[in-house]
Amino acid sequence: MEIIRPLAQKKRKKNKFIKIIEYTAAYFIIQVCRAVPLNIIRVISGLLGGLLYHLSKKRRNIAIENLRHAFKGEKTGDEIRRIARQSCTSFFLTFLEIVKLRYLFSSPDAMERLNYYAENLEDLFSKAKRIHDESRGCIFVTPHMGNWEILPRVSAFAGIPLAIVARPLDNEYLEKLIFESRASRGQVIIPKKNALFVLQKTLQSGKSIGMLPDQSTMKGVLVDFFGRKATTTPVPAILAINFKRPVVVVAVCRRPENNRYEGFVSDPVYPKEYTSEKEEIIRITGEMTRRMEFIIRKYPEQYLWIHNRWKTYKGKKELMSTH
Repeated sequence: MEIIRPLAQKKRKKNKFIKIIEYTAAYFIIQVCRAVPLNIIRVISGLLGGLLYHLSKKRRNIAIENLRHAFKGEKTGDEIRRIARQSCTSFFLTFLEIVKLRYLFSSPDAMERLNYYAENLEDLFSKAKRIHDESRGCIFVTPHMGNWEILPRVSAFAGIPLAIVARPLDNEYLEKLIFESRASRGQVIIPKKNALFVLQKTLQSGKSIGMLPDQSTMKGVLVDFFGRKATTTPVPAILAINFKRPVVVVAVCRRPENNRYEGFVSDPVYPKEYTSEKEEIIRITGEMTRRMEFIIRKYPEQYLWIHNRWKTYKGKKELMSTH
């Protein structure tokens, strides 16, 4: 595993005792997940998701409000509440499932076993490999849904050199544990803060980049997302324009059948000739977001609705230039 850190680092504030407690709890969870069947992990996730839904009024209300706006006139109140609770369950299942799948990927027959769980995954990542090769690197983006941690694992098997953008943790022990579960076969982990320079160097070296860009951000552009303007990071579009690389939306979602997945690899969004850089950034970001919305609509219960995706920022000024 290789971790590239930008010059500016997130300031660590927790004392060592709290960090060790967090690490110990995470390590214990990993050992439990290793020992129990995946069906038990699903049950545990359901219990934890139910607790989050019922005990965290703030997150429950955010999820329900987001869903009401997104599916206005399409879903009933009962359906909205059901999806909100399932989203809470999916939040926990993703992380517990990552632990279980980590050991699947360490086995010699990992790809053969994975193809059993997701029949179209190999073909889709052959498509992703072709786009990567033809473009000499591209920007893979995925929404916070399904199991996004499968993507870097499969990319390694597909032969796609990939650098992953990750949010730094304020616990160096836990960070090492989590990054070790994410990184595989020499892949690079890039901390999210002040990462633009490193991302540029990564693309120049012929690697692809993996990002989760569907979180609201102060330094974003406004694009349509489920019929409302959502502040969205322009970084994938800026990289696409500056380095003539395509943006590709990918995702791995759980199918209704137990232990099965469905993969998605969109057609690439290529930068075009433009007269306004701002308009081209907005166009690429909008195309990227529409492709994400298509997948989310198919599996809404697996999206992270508890996050305030449509957050507004007081005094925010819309992006005028990348320079």
